[in-house]
Amino acid sequence: MDSTARPELRSRAWLTATIVLAVLGLSLAATGVQQPVAVLVTVLGAAGIALGVMVWALVRTGRQRRTYEDDLTAWAAERAAQAERLRIARDLHDLASHGLGLITVRAAAARTLTGPAGEVEHAQALADIERAGRAATTELRRMLTVLRTPGGETAPLRPAEALADLPAVVDSARAGGVAATLDLDDLGDVSAGAQLTVCAIVRETLANTARHAGPTGARVTVRRDADTIALIVEDDGPVTGWRPCPGAGLGLAGLRERVAALGGTLHAGAGGAGFRVVACLPDHPSGSPSGSPADGETRR
Repeated sequence: MDSTARPELRSRAWLTATIVLAVLGLSLAATGVQQPVAVLVTVLGAAGIALGVMVWALVRTGRQRRTYEDDLTAWAAERAAQAERLRIARDLHDLASHGLGLITVRAAAARTLTGPAGEVEHAQALADIERAGRAATTELRRMLTVLRTPGGETAPLRPAEALADLPAVVDSARAGGVAATLDLDDLGDVSAGAQLTVCAIVRETLANTARHAGPTGARVTVRRDADTIALIVEDDGPVTGWRPCPGAGLGLAGLRERVAALGGTLHAGAGGAGFRVVACLPDHPSGSPSGSPADGETRR
């Protein structure tokens, strides 16, 4: 069975039975039987054949129905497994990308400093690297425990991120060396899905800035334009002598999926001296969001 296509119930049992009964009826009509006994025998024979055809059609249809239900159950289970694998892949990407990216950027930024100030920065960098490494290791261990646990237990639930978490997201990037600033308007009521997506975009984009541009400047701007949440994240480009640390190339692809699920658009590409990500997320207080799939060319 092709797991990518939804199974369909296709049965020709009743069509076959109808054709057989029609042929039987025409045969009886064309048979010239005069004797009562012969008529009785013919009618009983035809009734027996018709009954047999009906029973065959019922049994055949029942078997096909059970096979269809089994295929449909297997198809639904495979779809659910694929969705779970995608979620786990995103979580692993976030853990590896953000944790290791912070370690790499912090070490690279401190390595170039010399003198008394450099010694202090080296010690602080080592402390930051240790903290980031421990946090990433703890999260990876939790996820691996979930994957190894039989019975299909899910990962522990955590509160979904909201706009109130944006300052902490920016502070985390700033601790990694990116001189990030946040300009957040009073957006009023914003749906939980839009808030979660804004946080994911900011975190991923600032992590990309740290890997590709190093300890450069970055600006995060969040505005409301009628029924749309507009988000802009842009940086000042790579610092002199910085060597980019490319990731897996899946971060922005995952963001496009998130934005497209909300009916929004996402554009990513060169902007000014650096890189810019612009996202527009429909946020309708009443009604379902609508829009076009996200697009954009990326370097990451």
